[in-house]
Amino acid sequence: MSQQNDIEVRILGVSGSPQRGATEFSVREALRAAAEIPGVTVDFIDLKGRKMNFCIHCNRCVKNGFLYCPTFKDDLTEDIYQRYLEADGFIIGSPVYQMTLTGQLQTFFNRLRPIAALYSKGHWATKVGGAIAVGGTRHGGQETTLAAINNYFLCTGMVNVSGGIFAYNGGSVWSQNRRAEGASDDTVGMTSVRVLGRRVAYVAKMLKAGFDFVGETYPPDVLTGVVPDEDNEERREKFIGK
Repeated sequence: MSQQNDIEVRILGVSGSPQRGATEFSVREALRAAAEIPGVTVDFIDLKGRKMNFCIHCNRCVKNGFLYCPTFKDDLTEDIYQRYLEADGFIIGSPVYQMTLTGQLQTFFNRLRPIAALYSKGHWATKVGGAIAVGGTRHGGQETTLAAINNYFLCTGMVNVSGGIFAYNGGSVWSQNRRAEGASDDTVGMTSVRVLGRRVAYVAKMLKAGFDFVGETYPPDVLTGVVPDEDNEERREKFIGK
């Protein structure tokens, strides 16, 4: 059986802000907390400045079995998809735009269509997701933004973790519209962000250790909710749009 410190996981942070400021700072702070745990390495994707076309649901990716988008040659490169696939846990943050996430982050989620076929195969059932929302006002839509990100995690079949018993649905930050400086001044928010980072890392390690122990006893696709019979195979095919 693997010892805790022998379990290596990679945690990927994504900042969904079009600006360099409070959201990037908060996601990186969560990653720093995660990286303090032995066996954890971190990666970071910044959506700022990336040119991303909208997903048009052409399904070229799914029909051809591509794990990247073959339709658009933009800043969502094959490397981005590969890094996403290789991660064991995710910390995804967004500033609050009209009480929800940014257009950049929603487009990013939509463009992950090439890996949608892996949802029903259980690829994400052993991965962990945690959300961060940054608002200019204390009660400015952080909870609804967190809900939008958490809903994405739930759609994939991931294990969704919170910021702990004092931050029920994720890391919630009040930046006072002062970018990274304002975010760092929010001691309560920064605590929730760090707790979130550690929880994503710990749970990712526990899941990986658990699956090393049980082996094939609990197939990932069954954990996702797919019962292995003919009816569900048909549902799986319809789900991925082939």
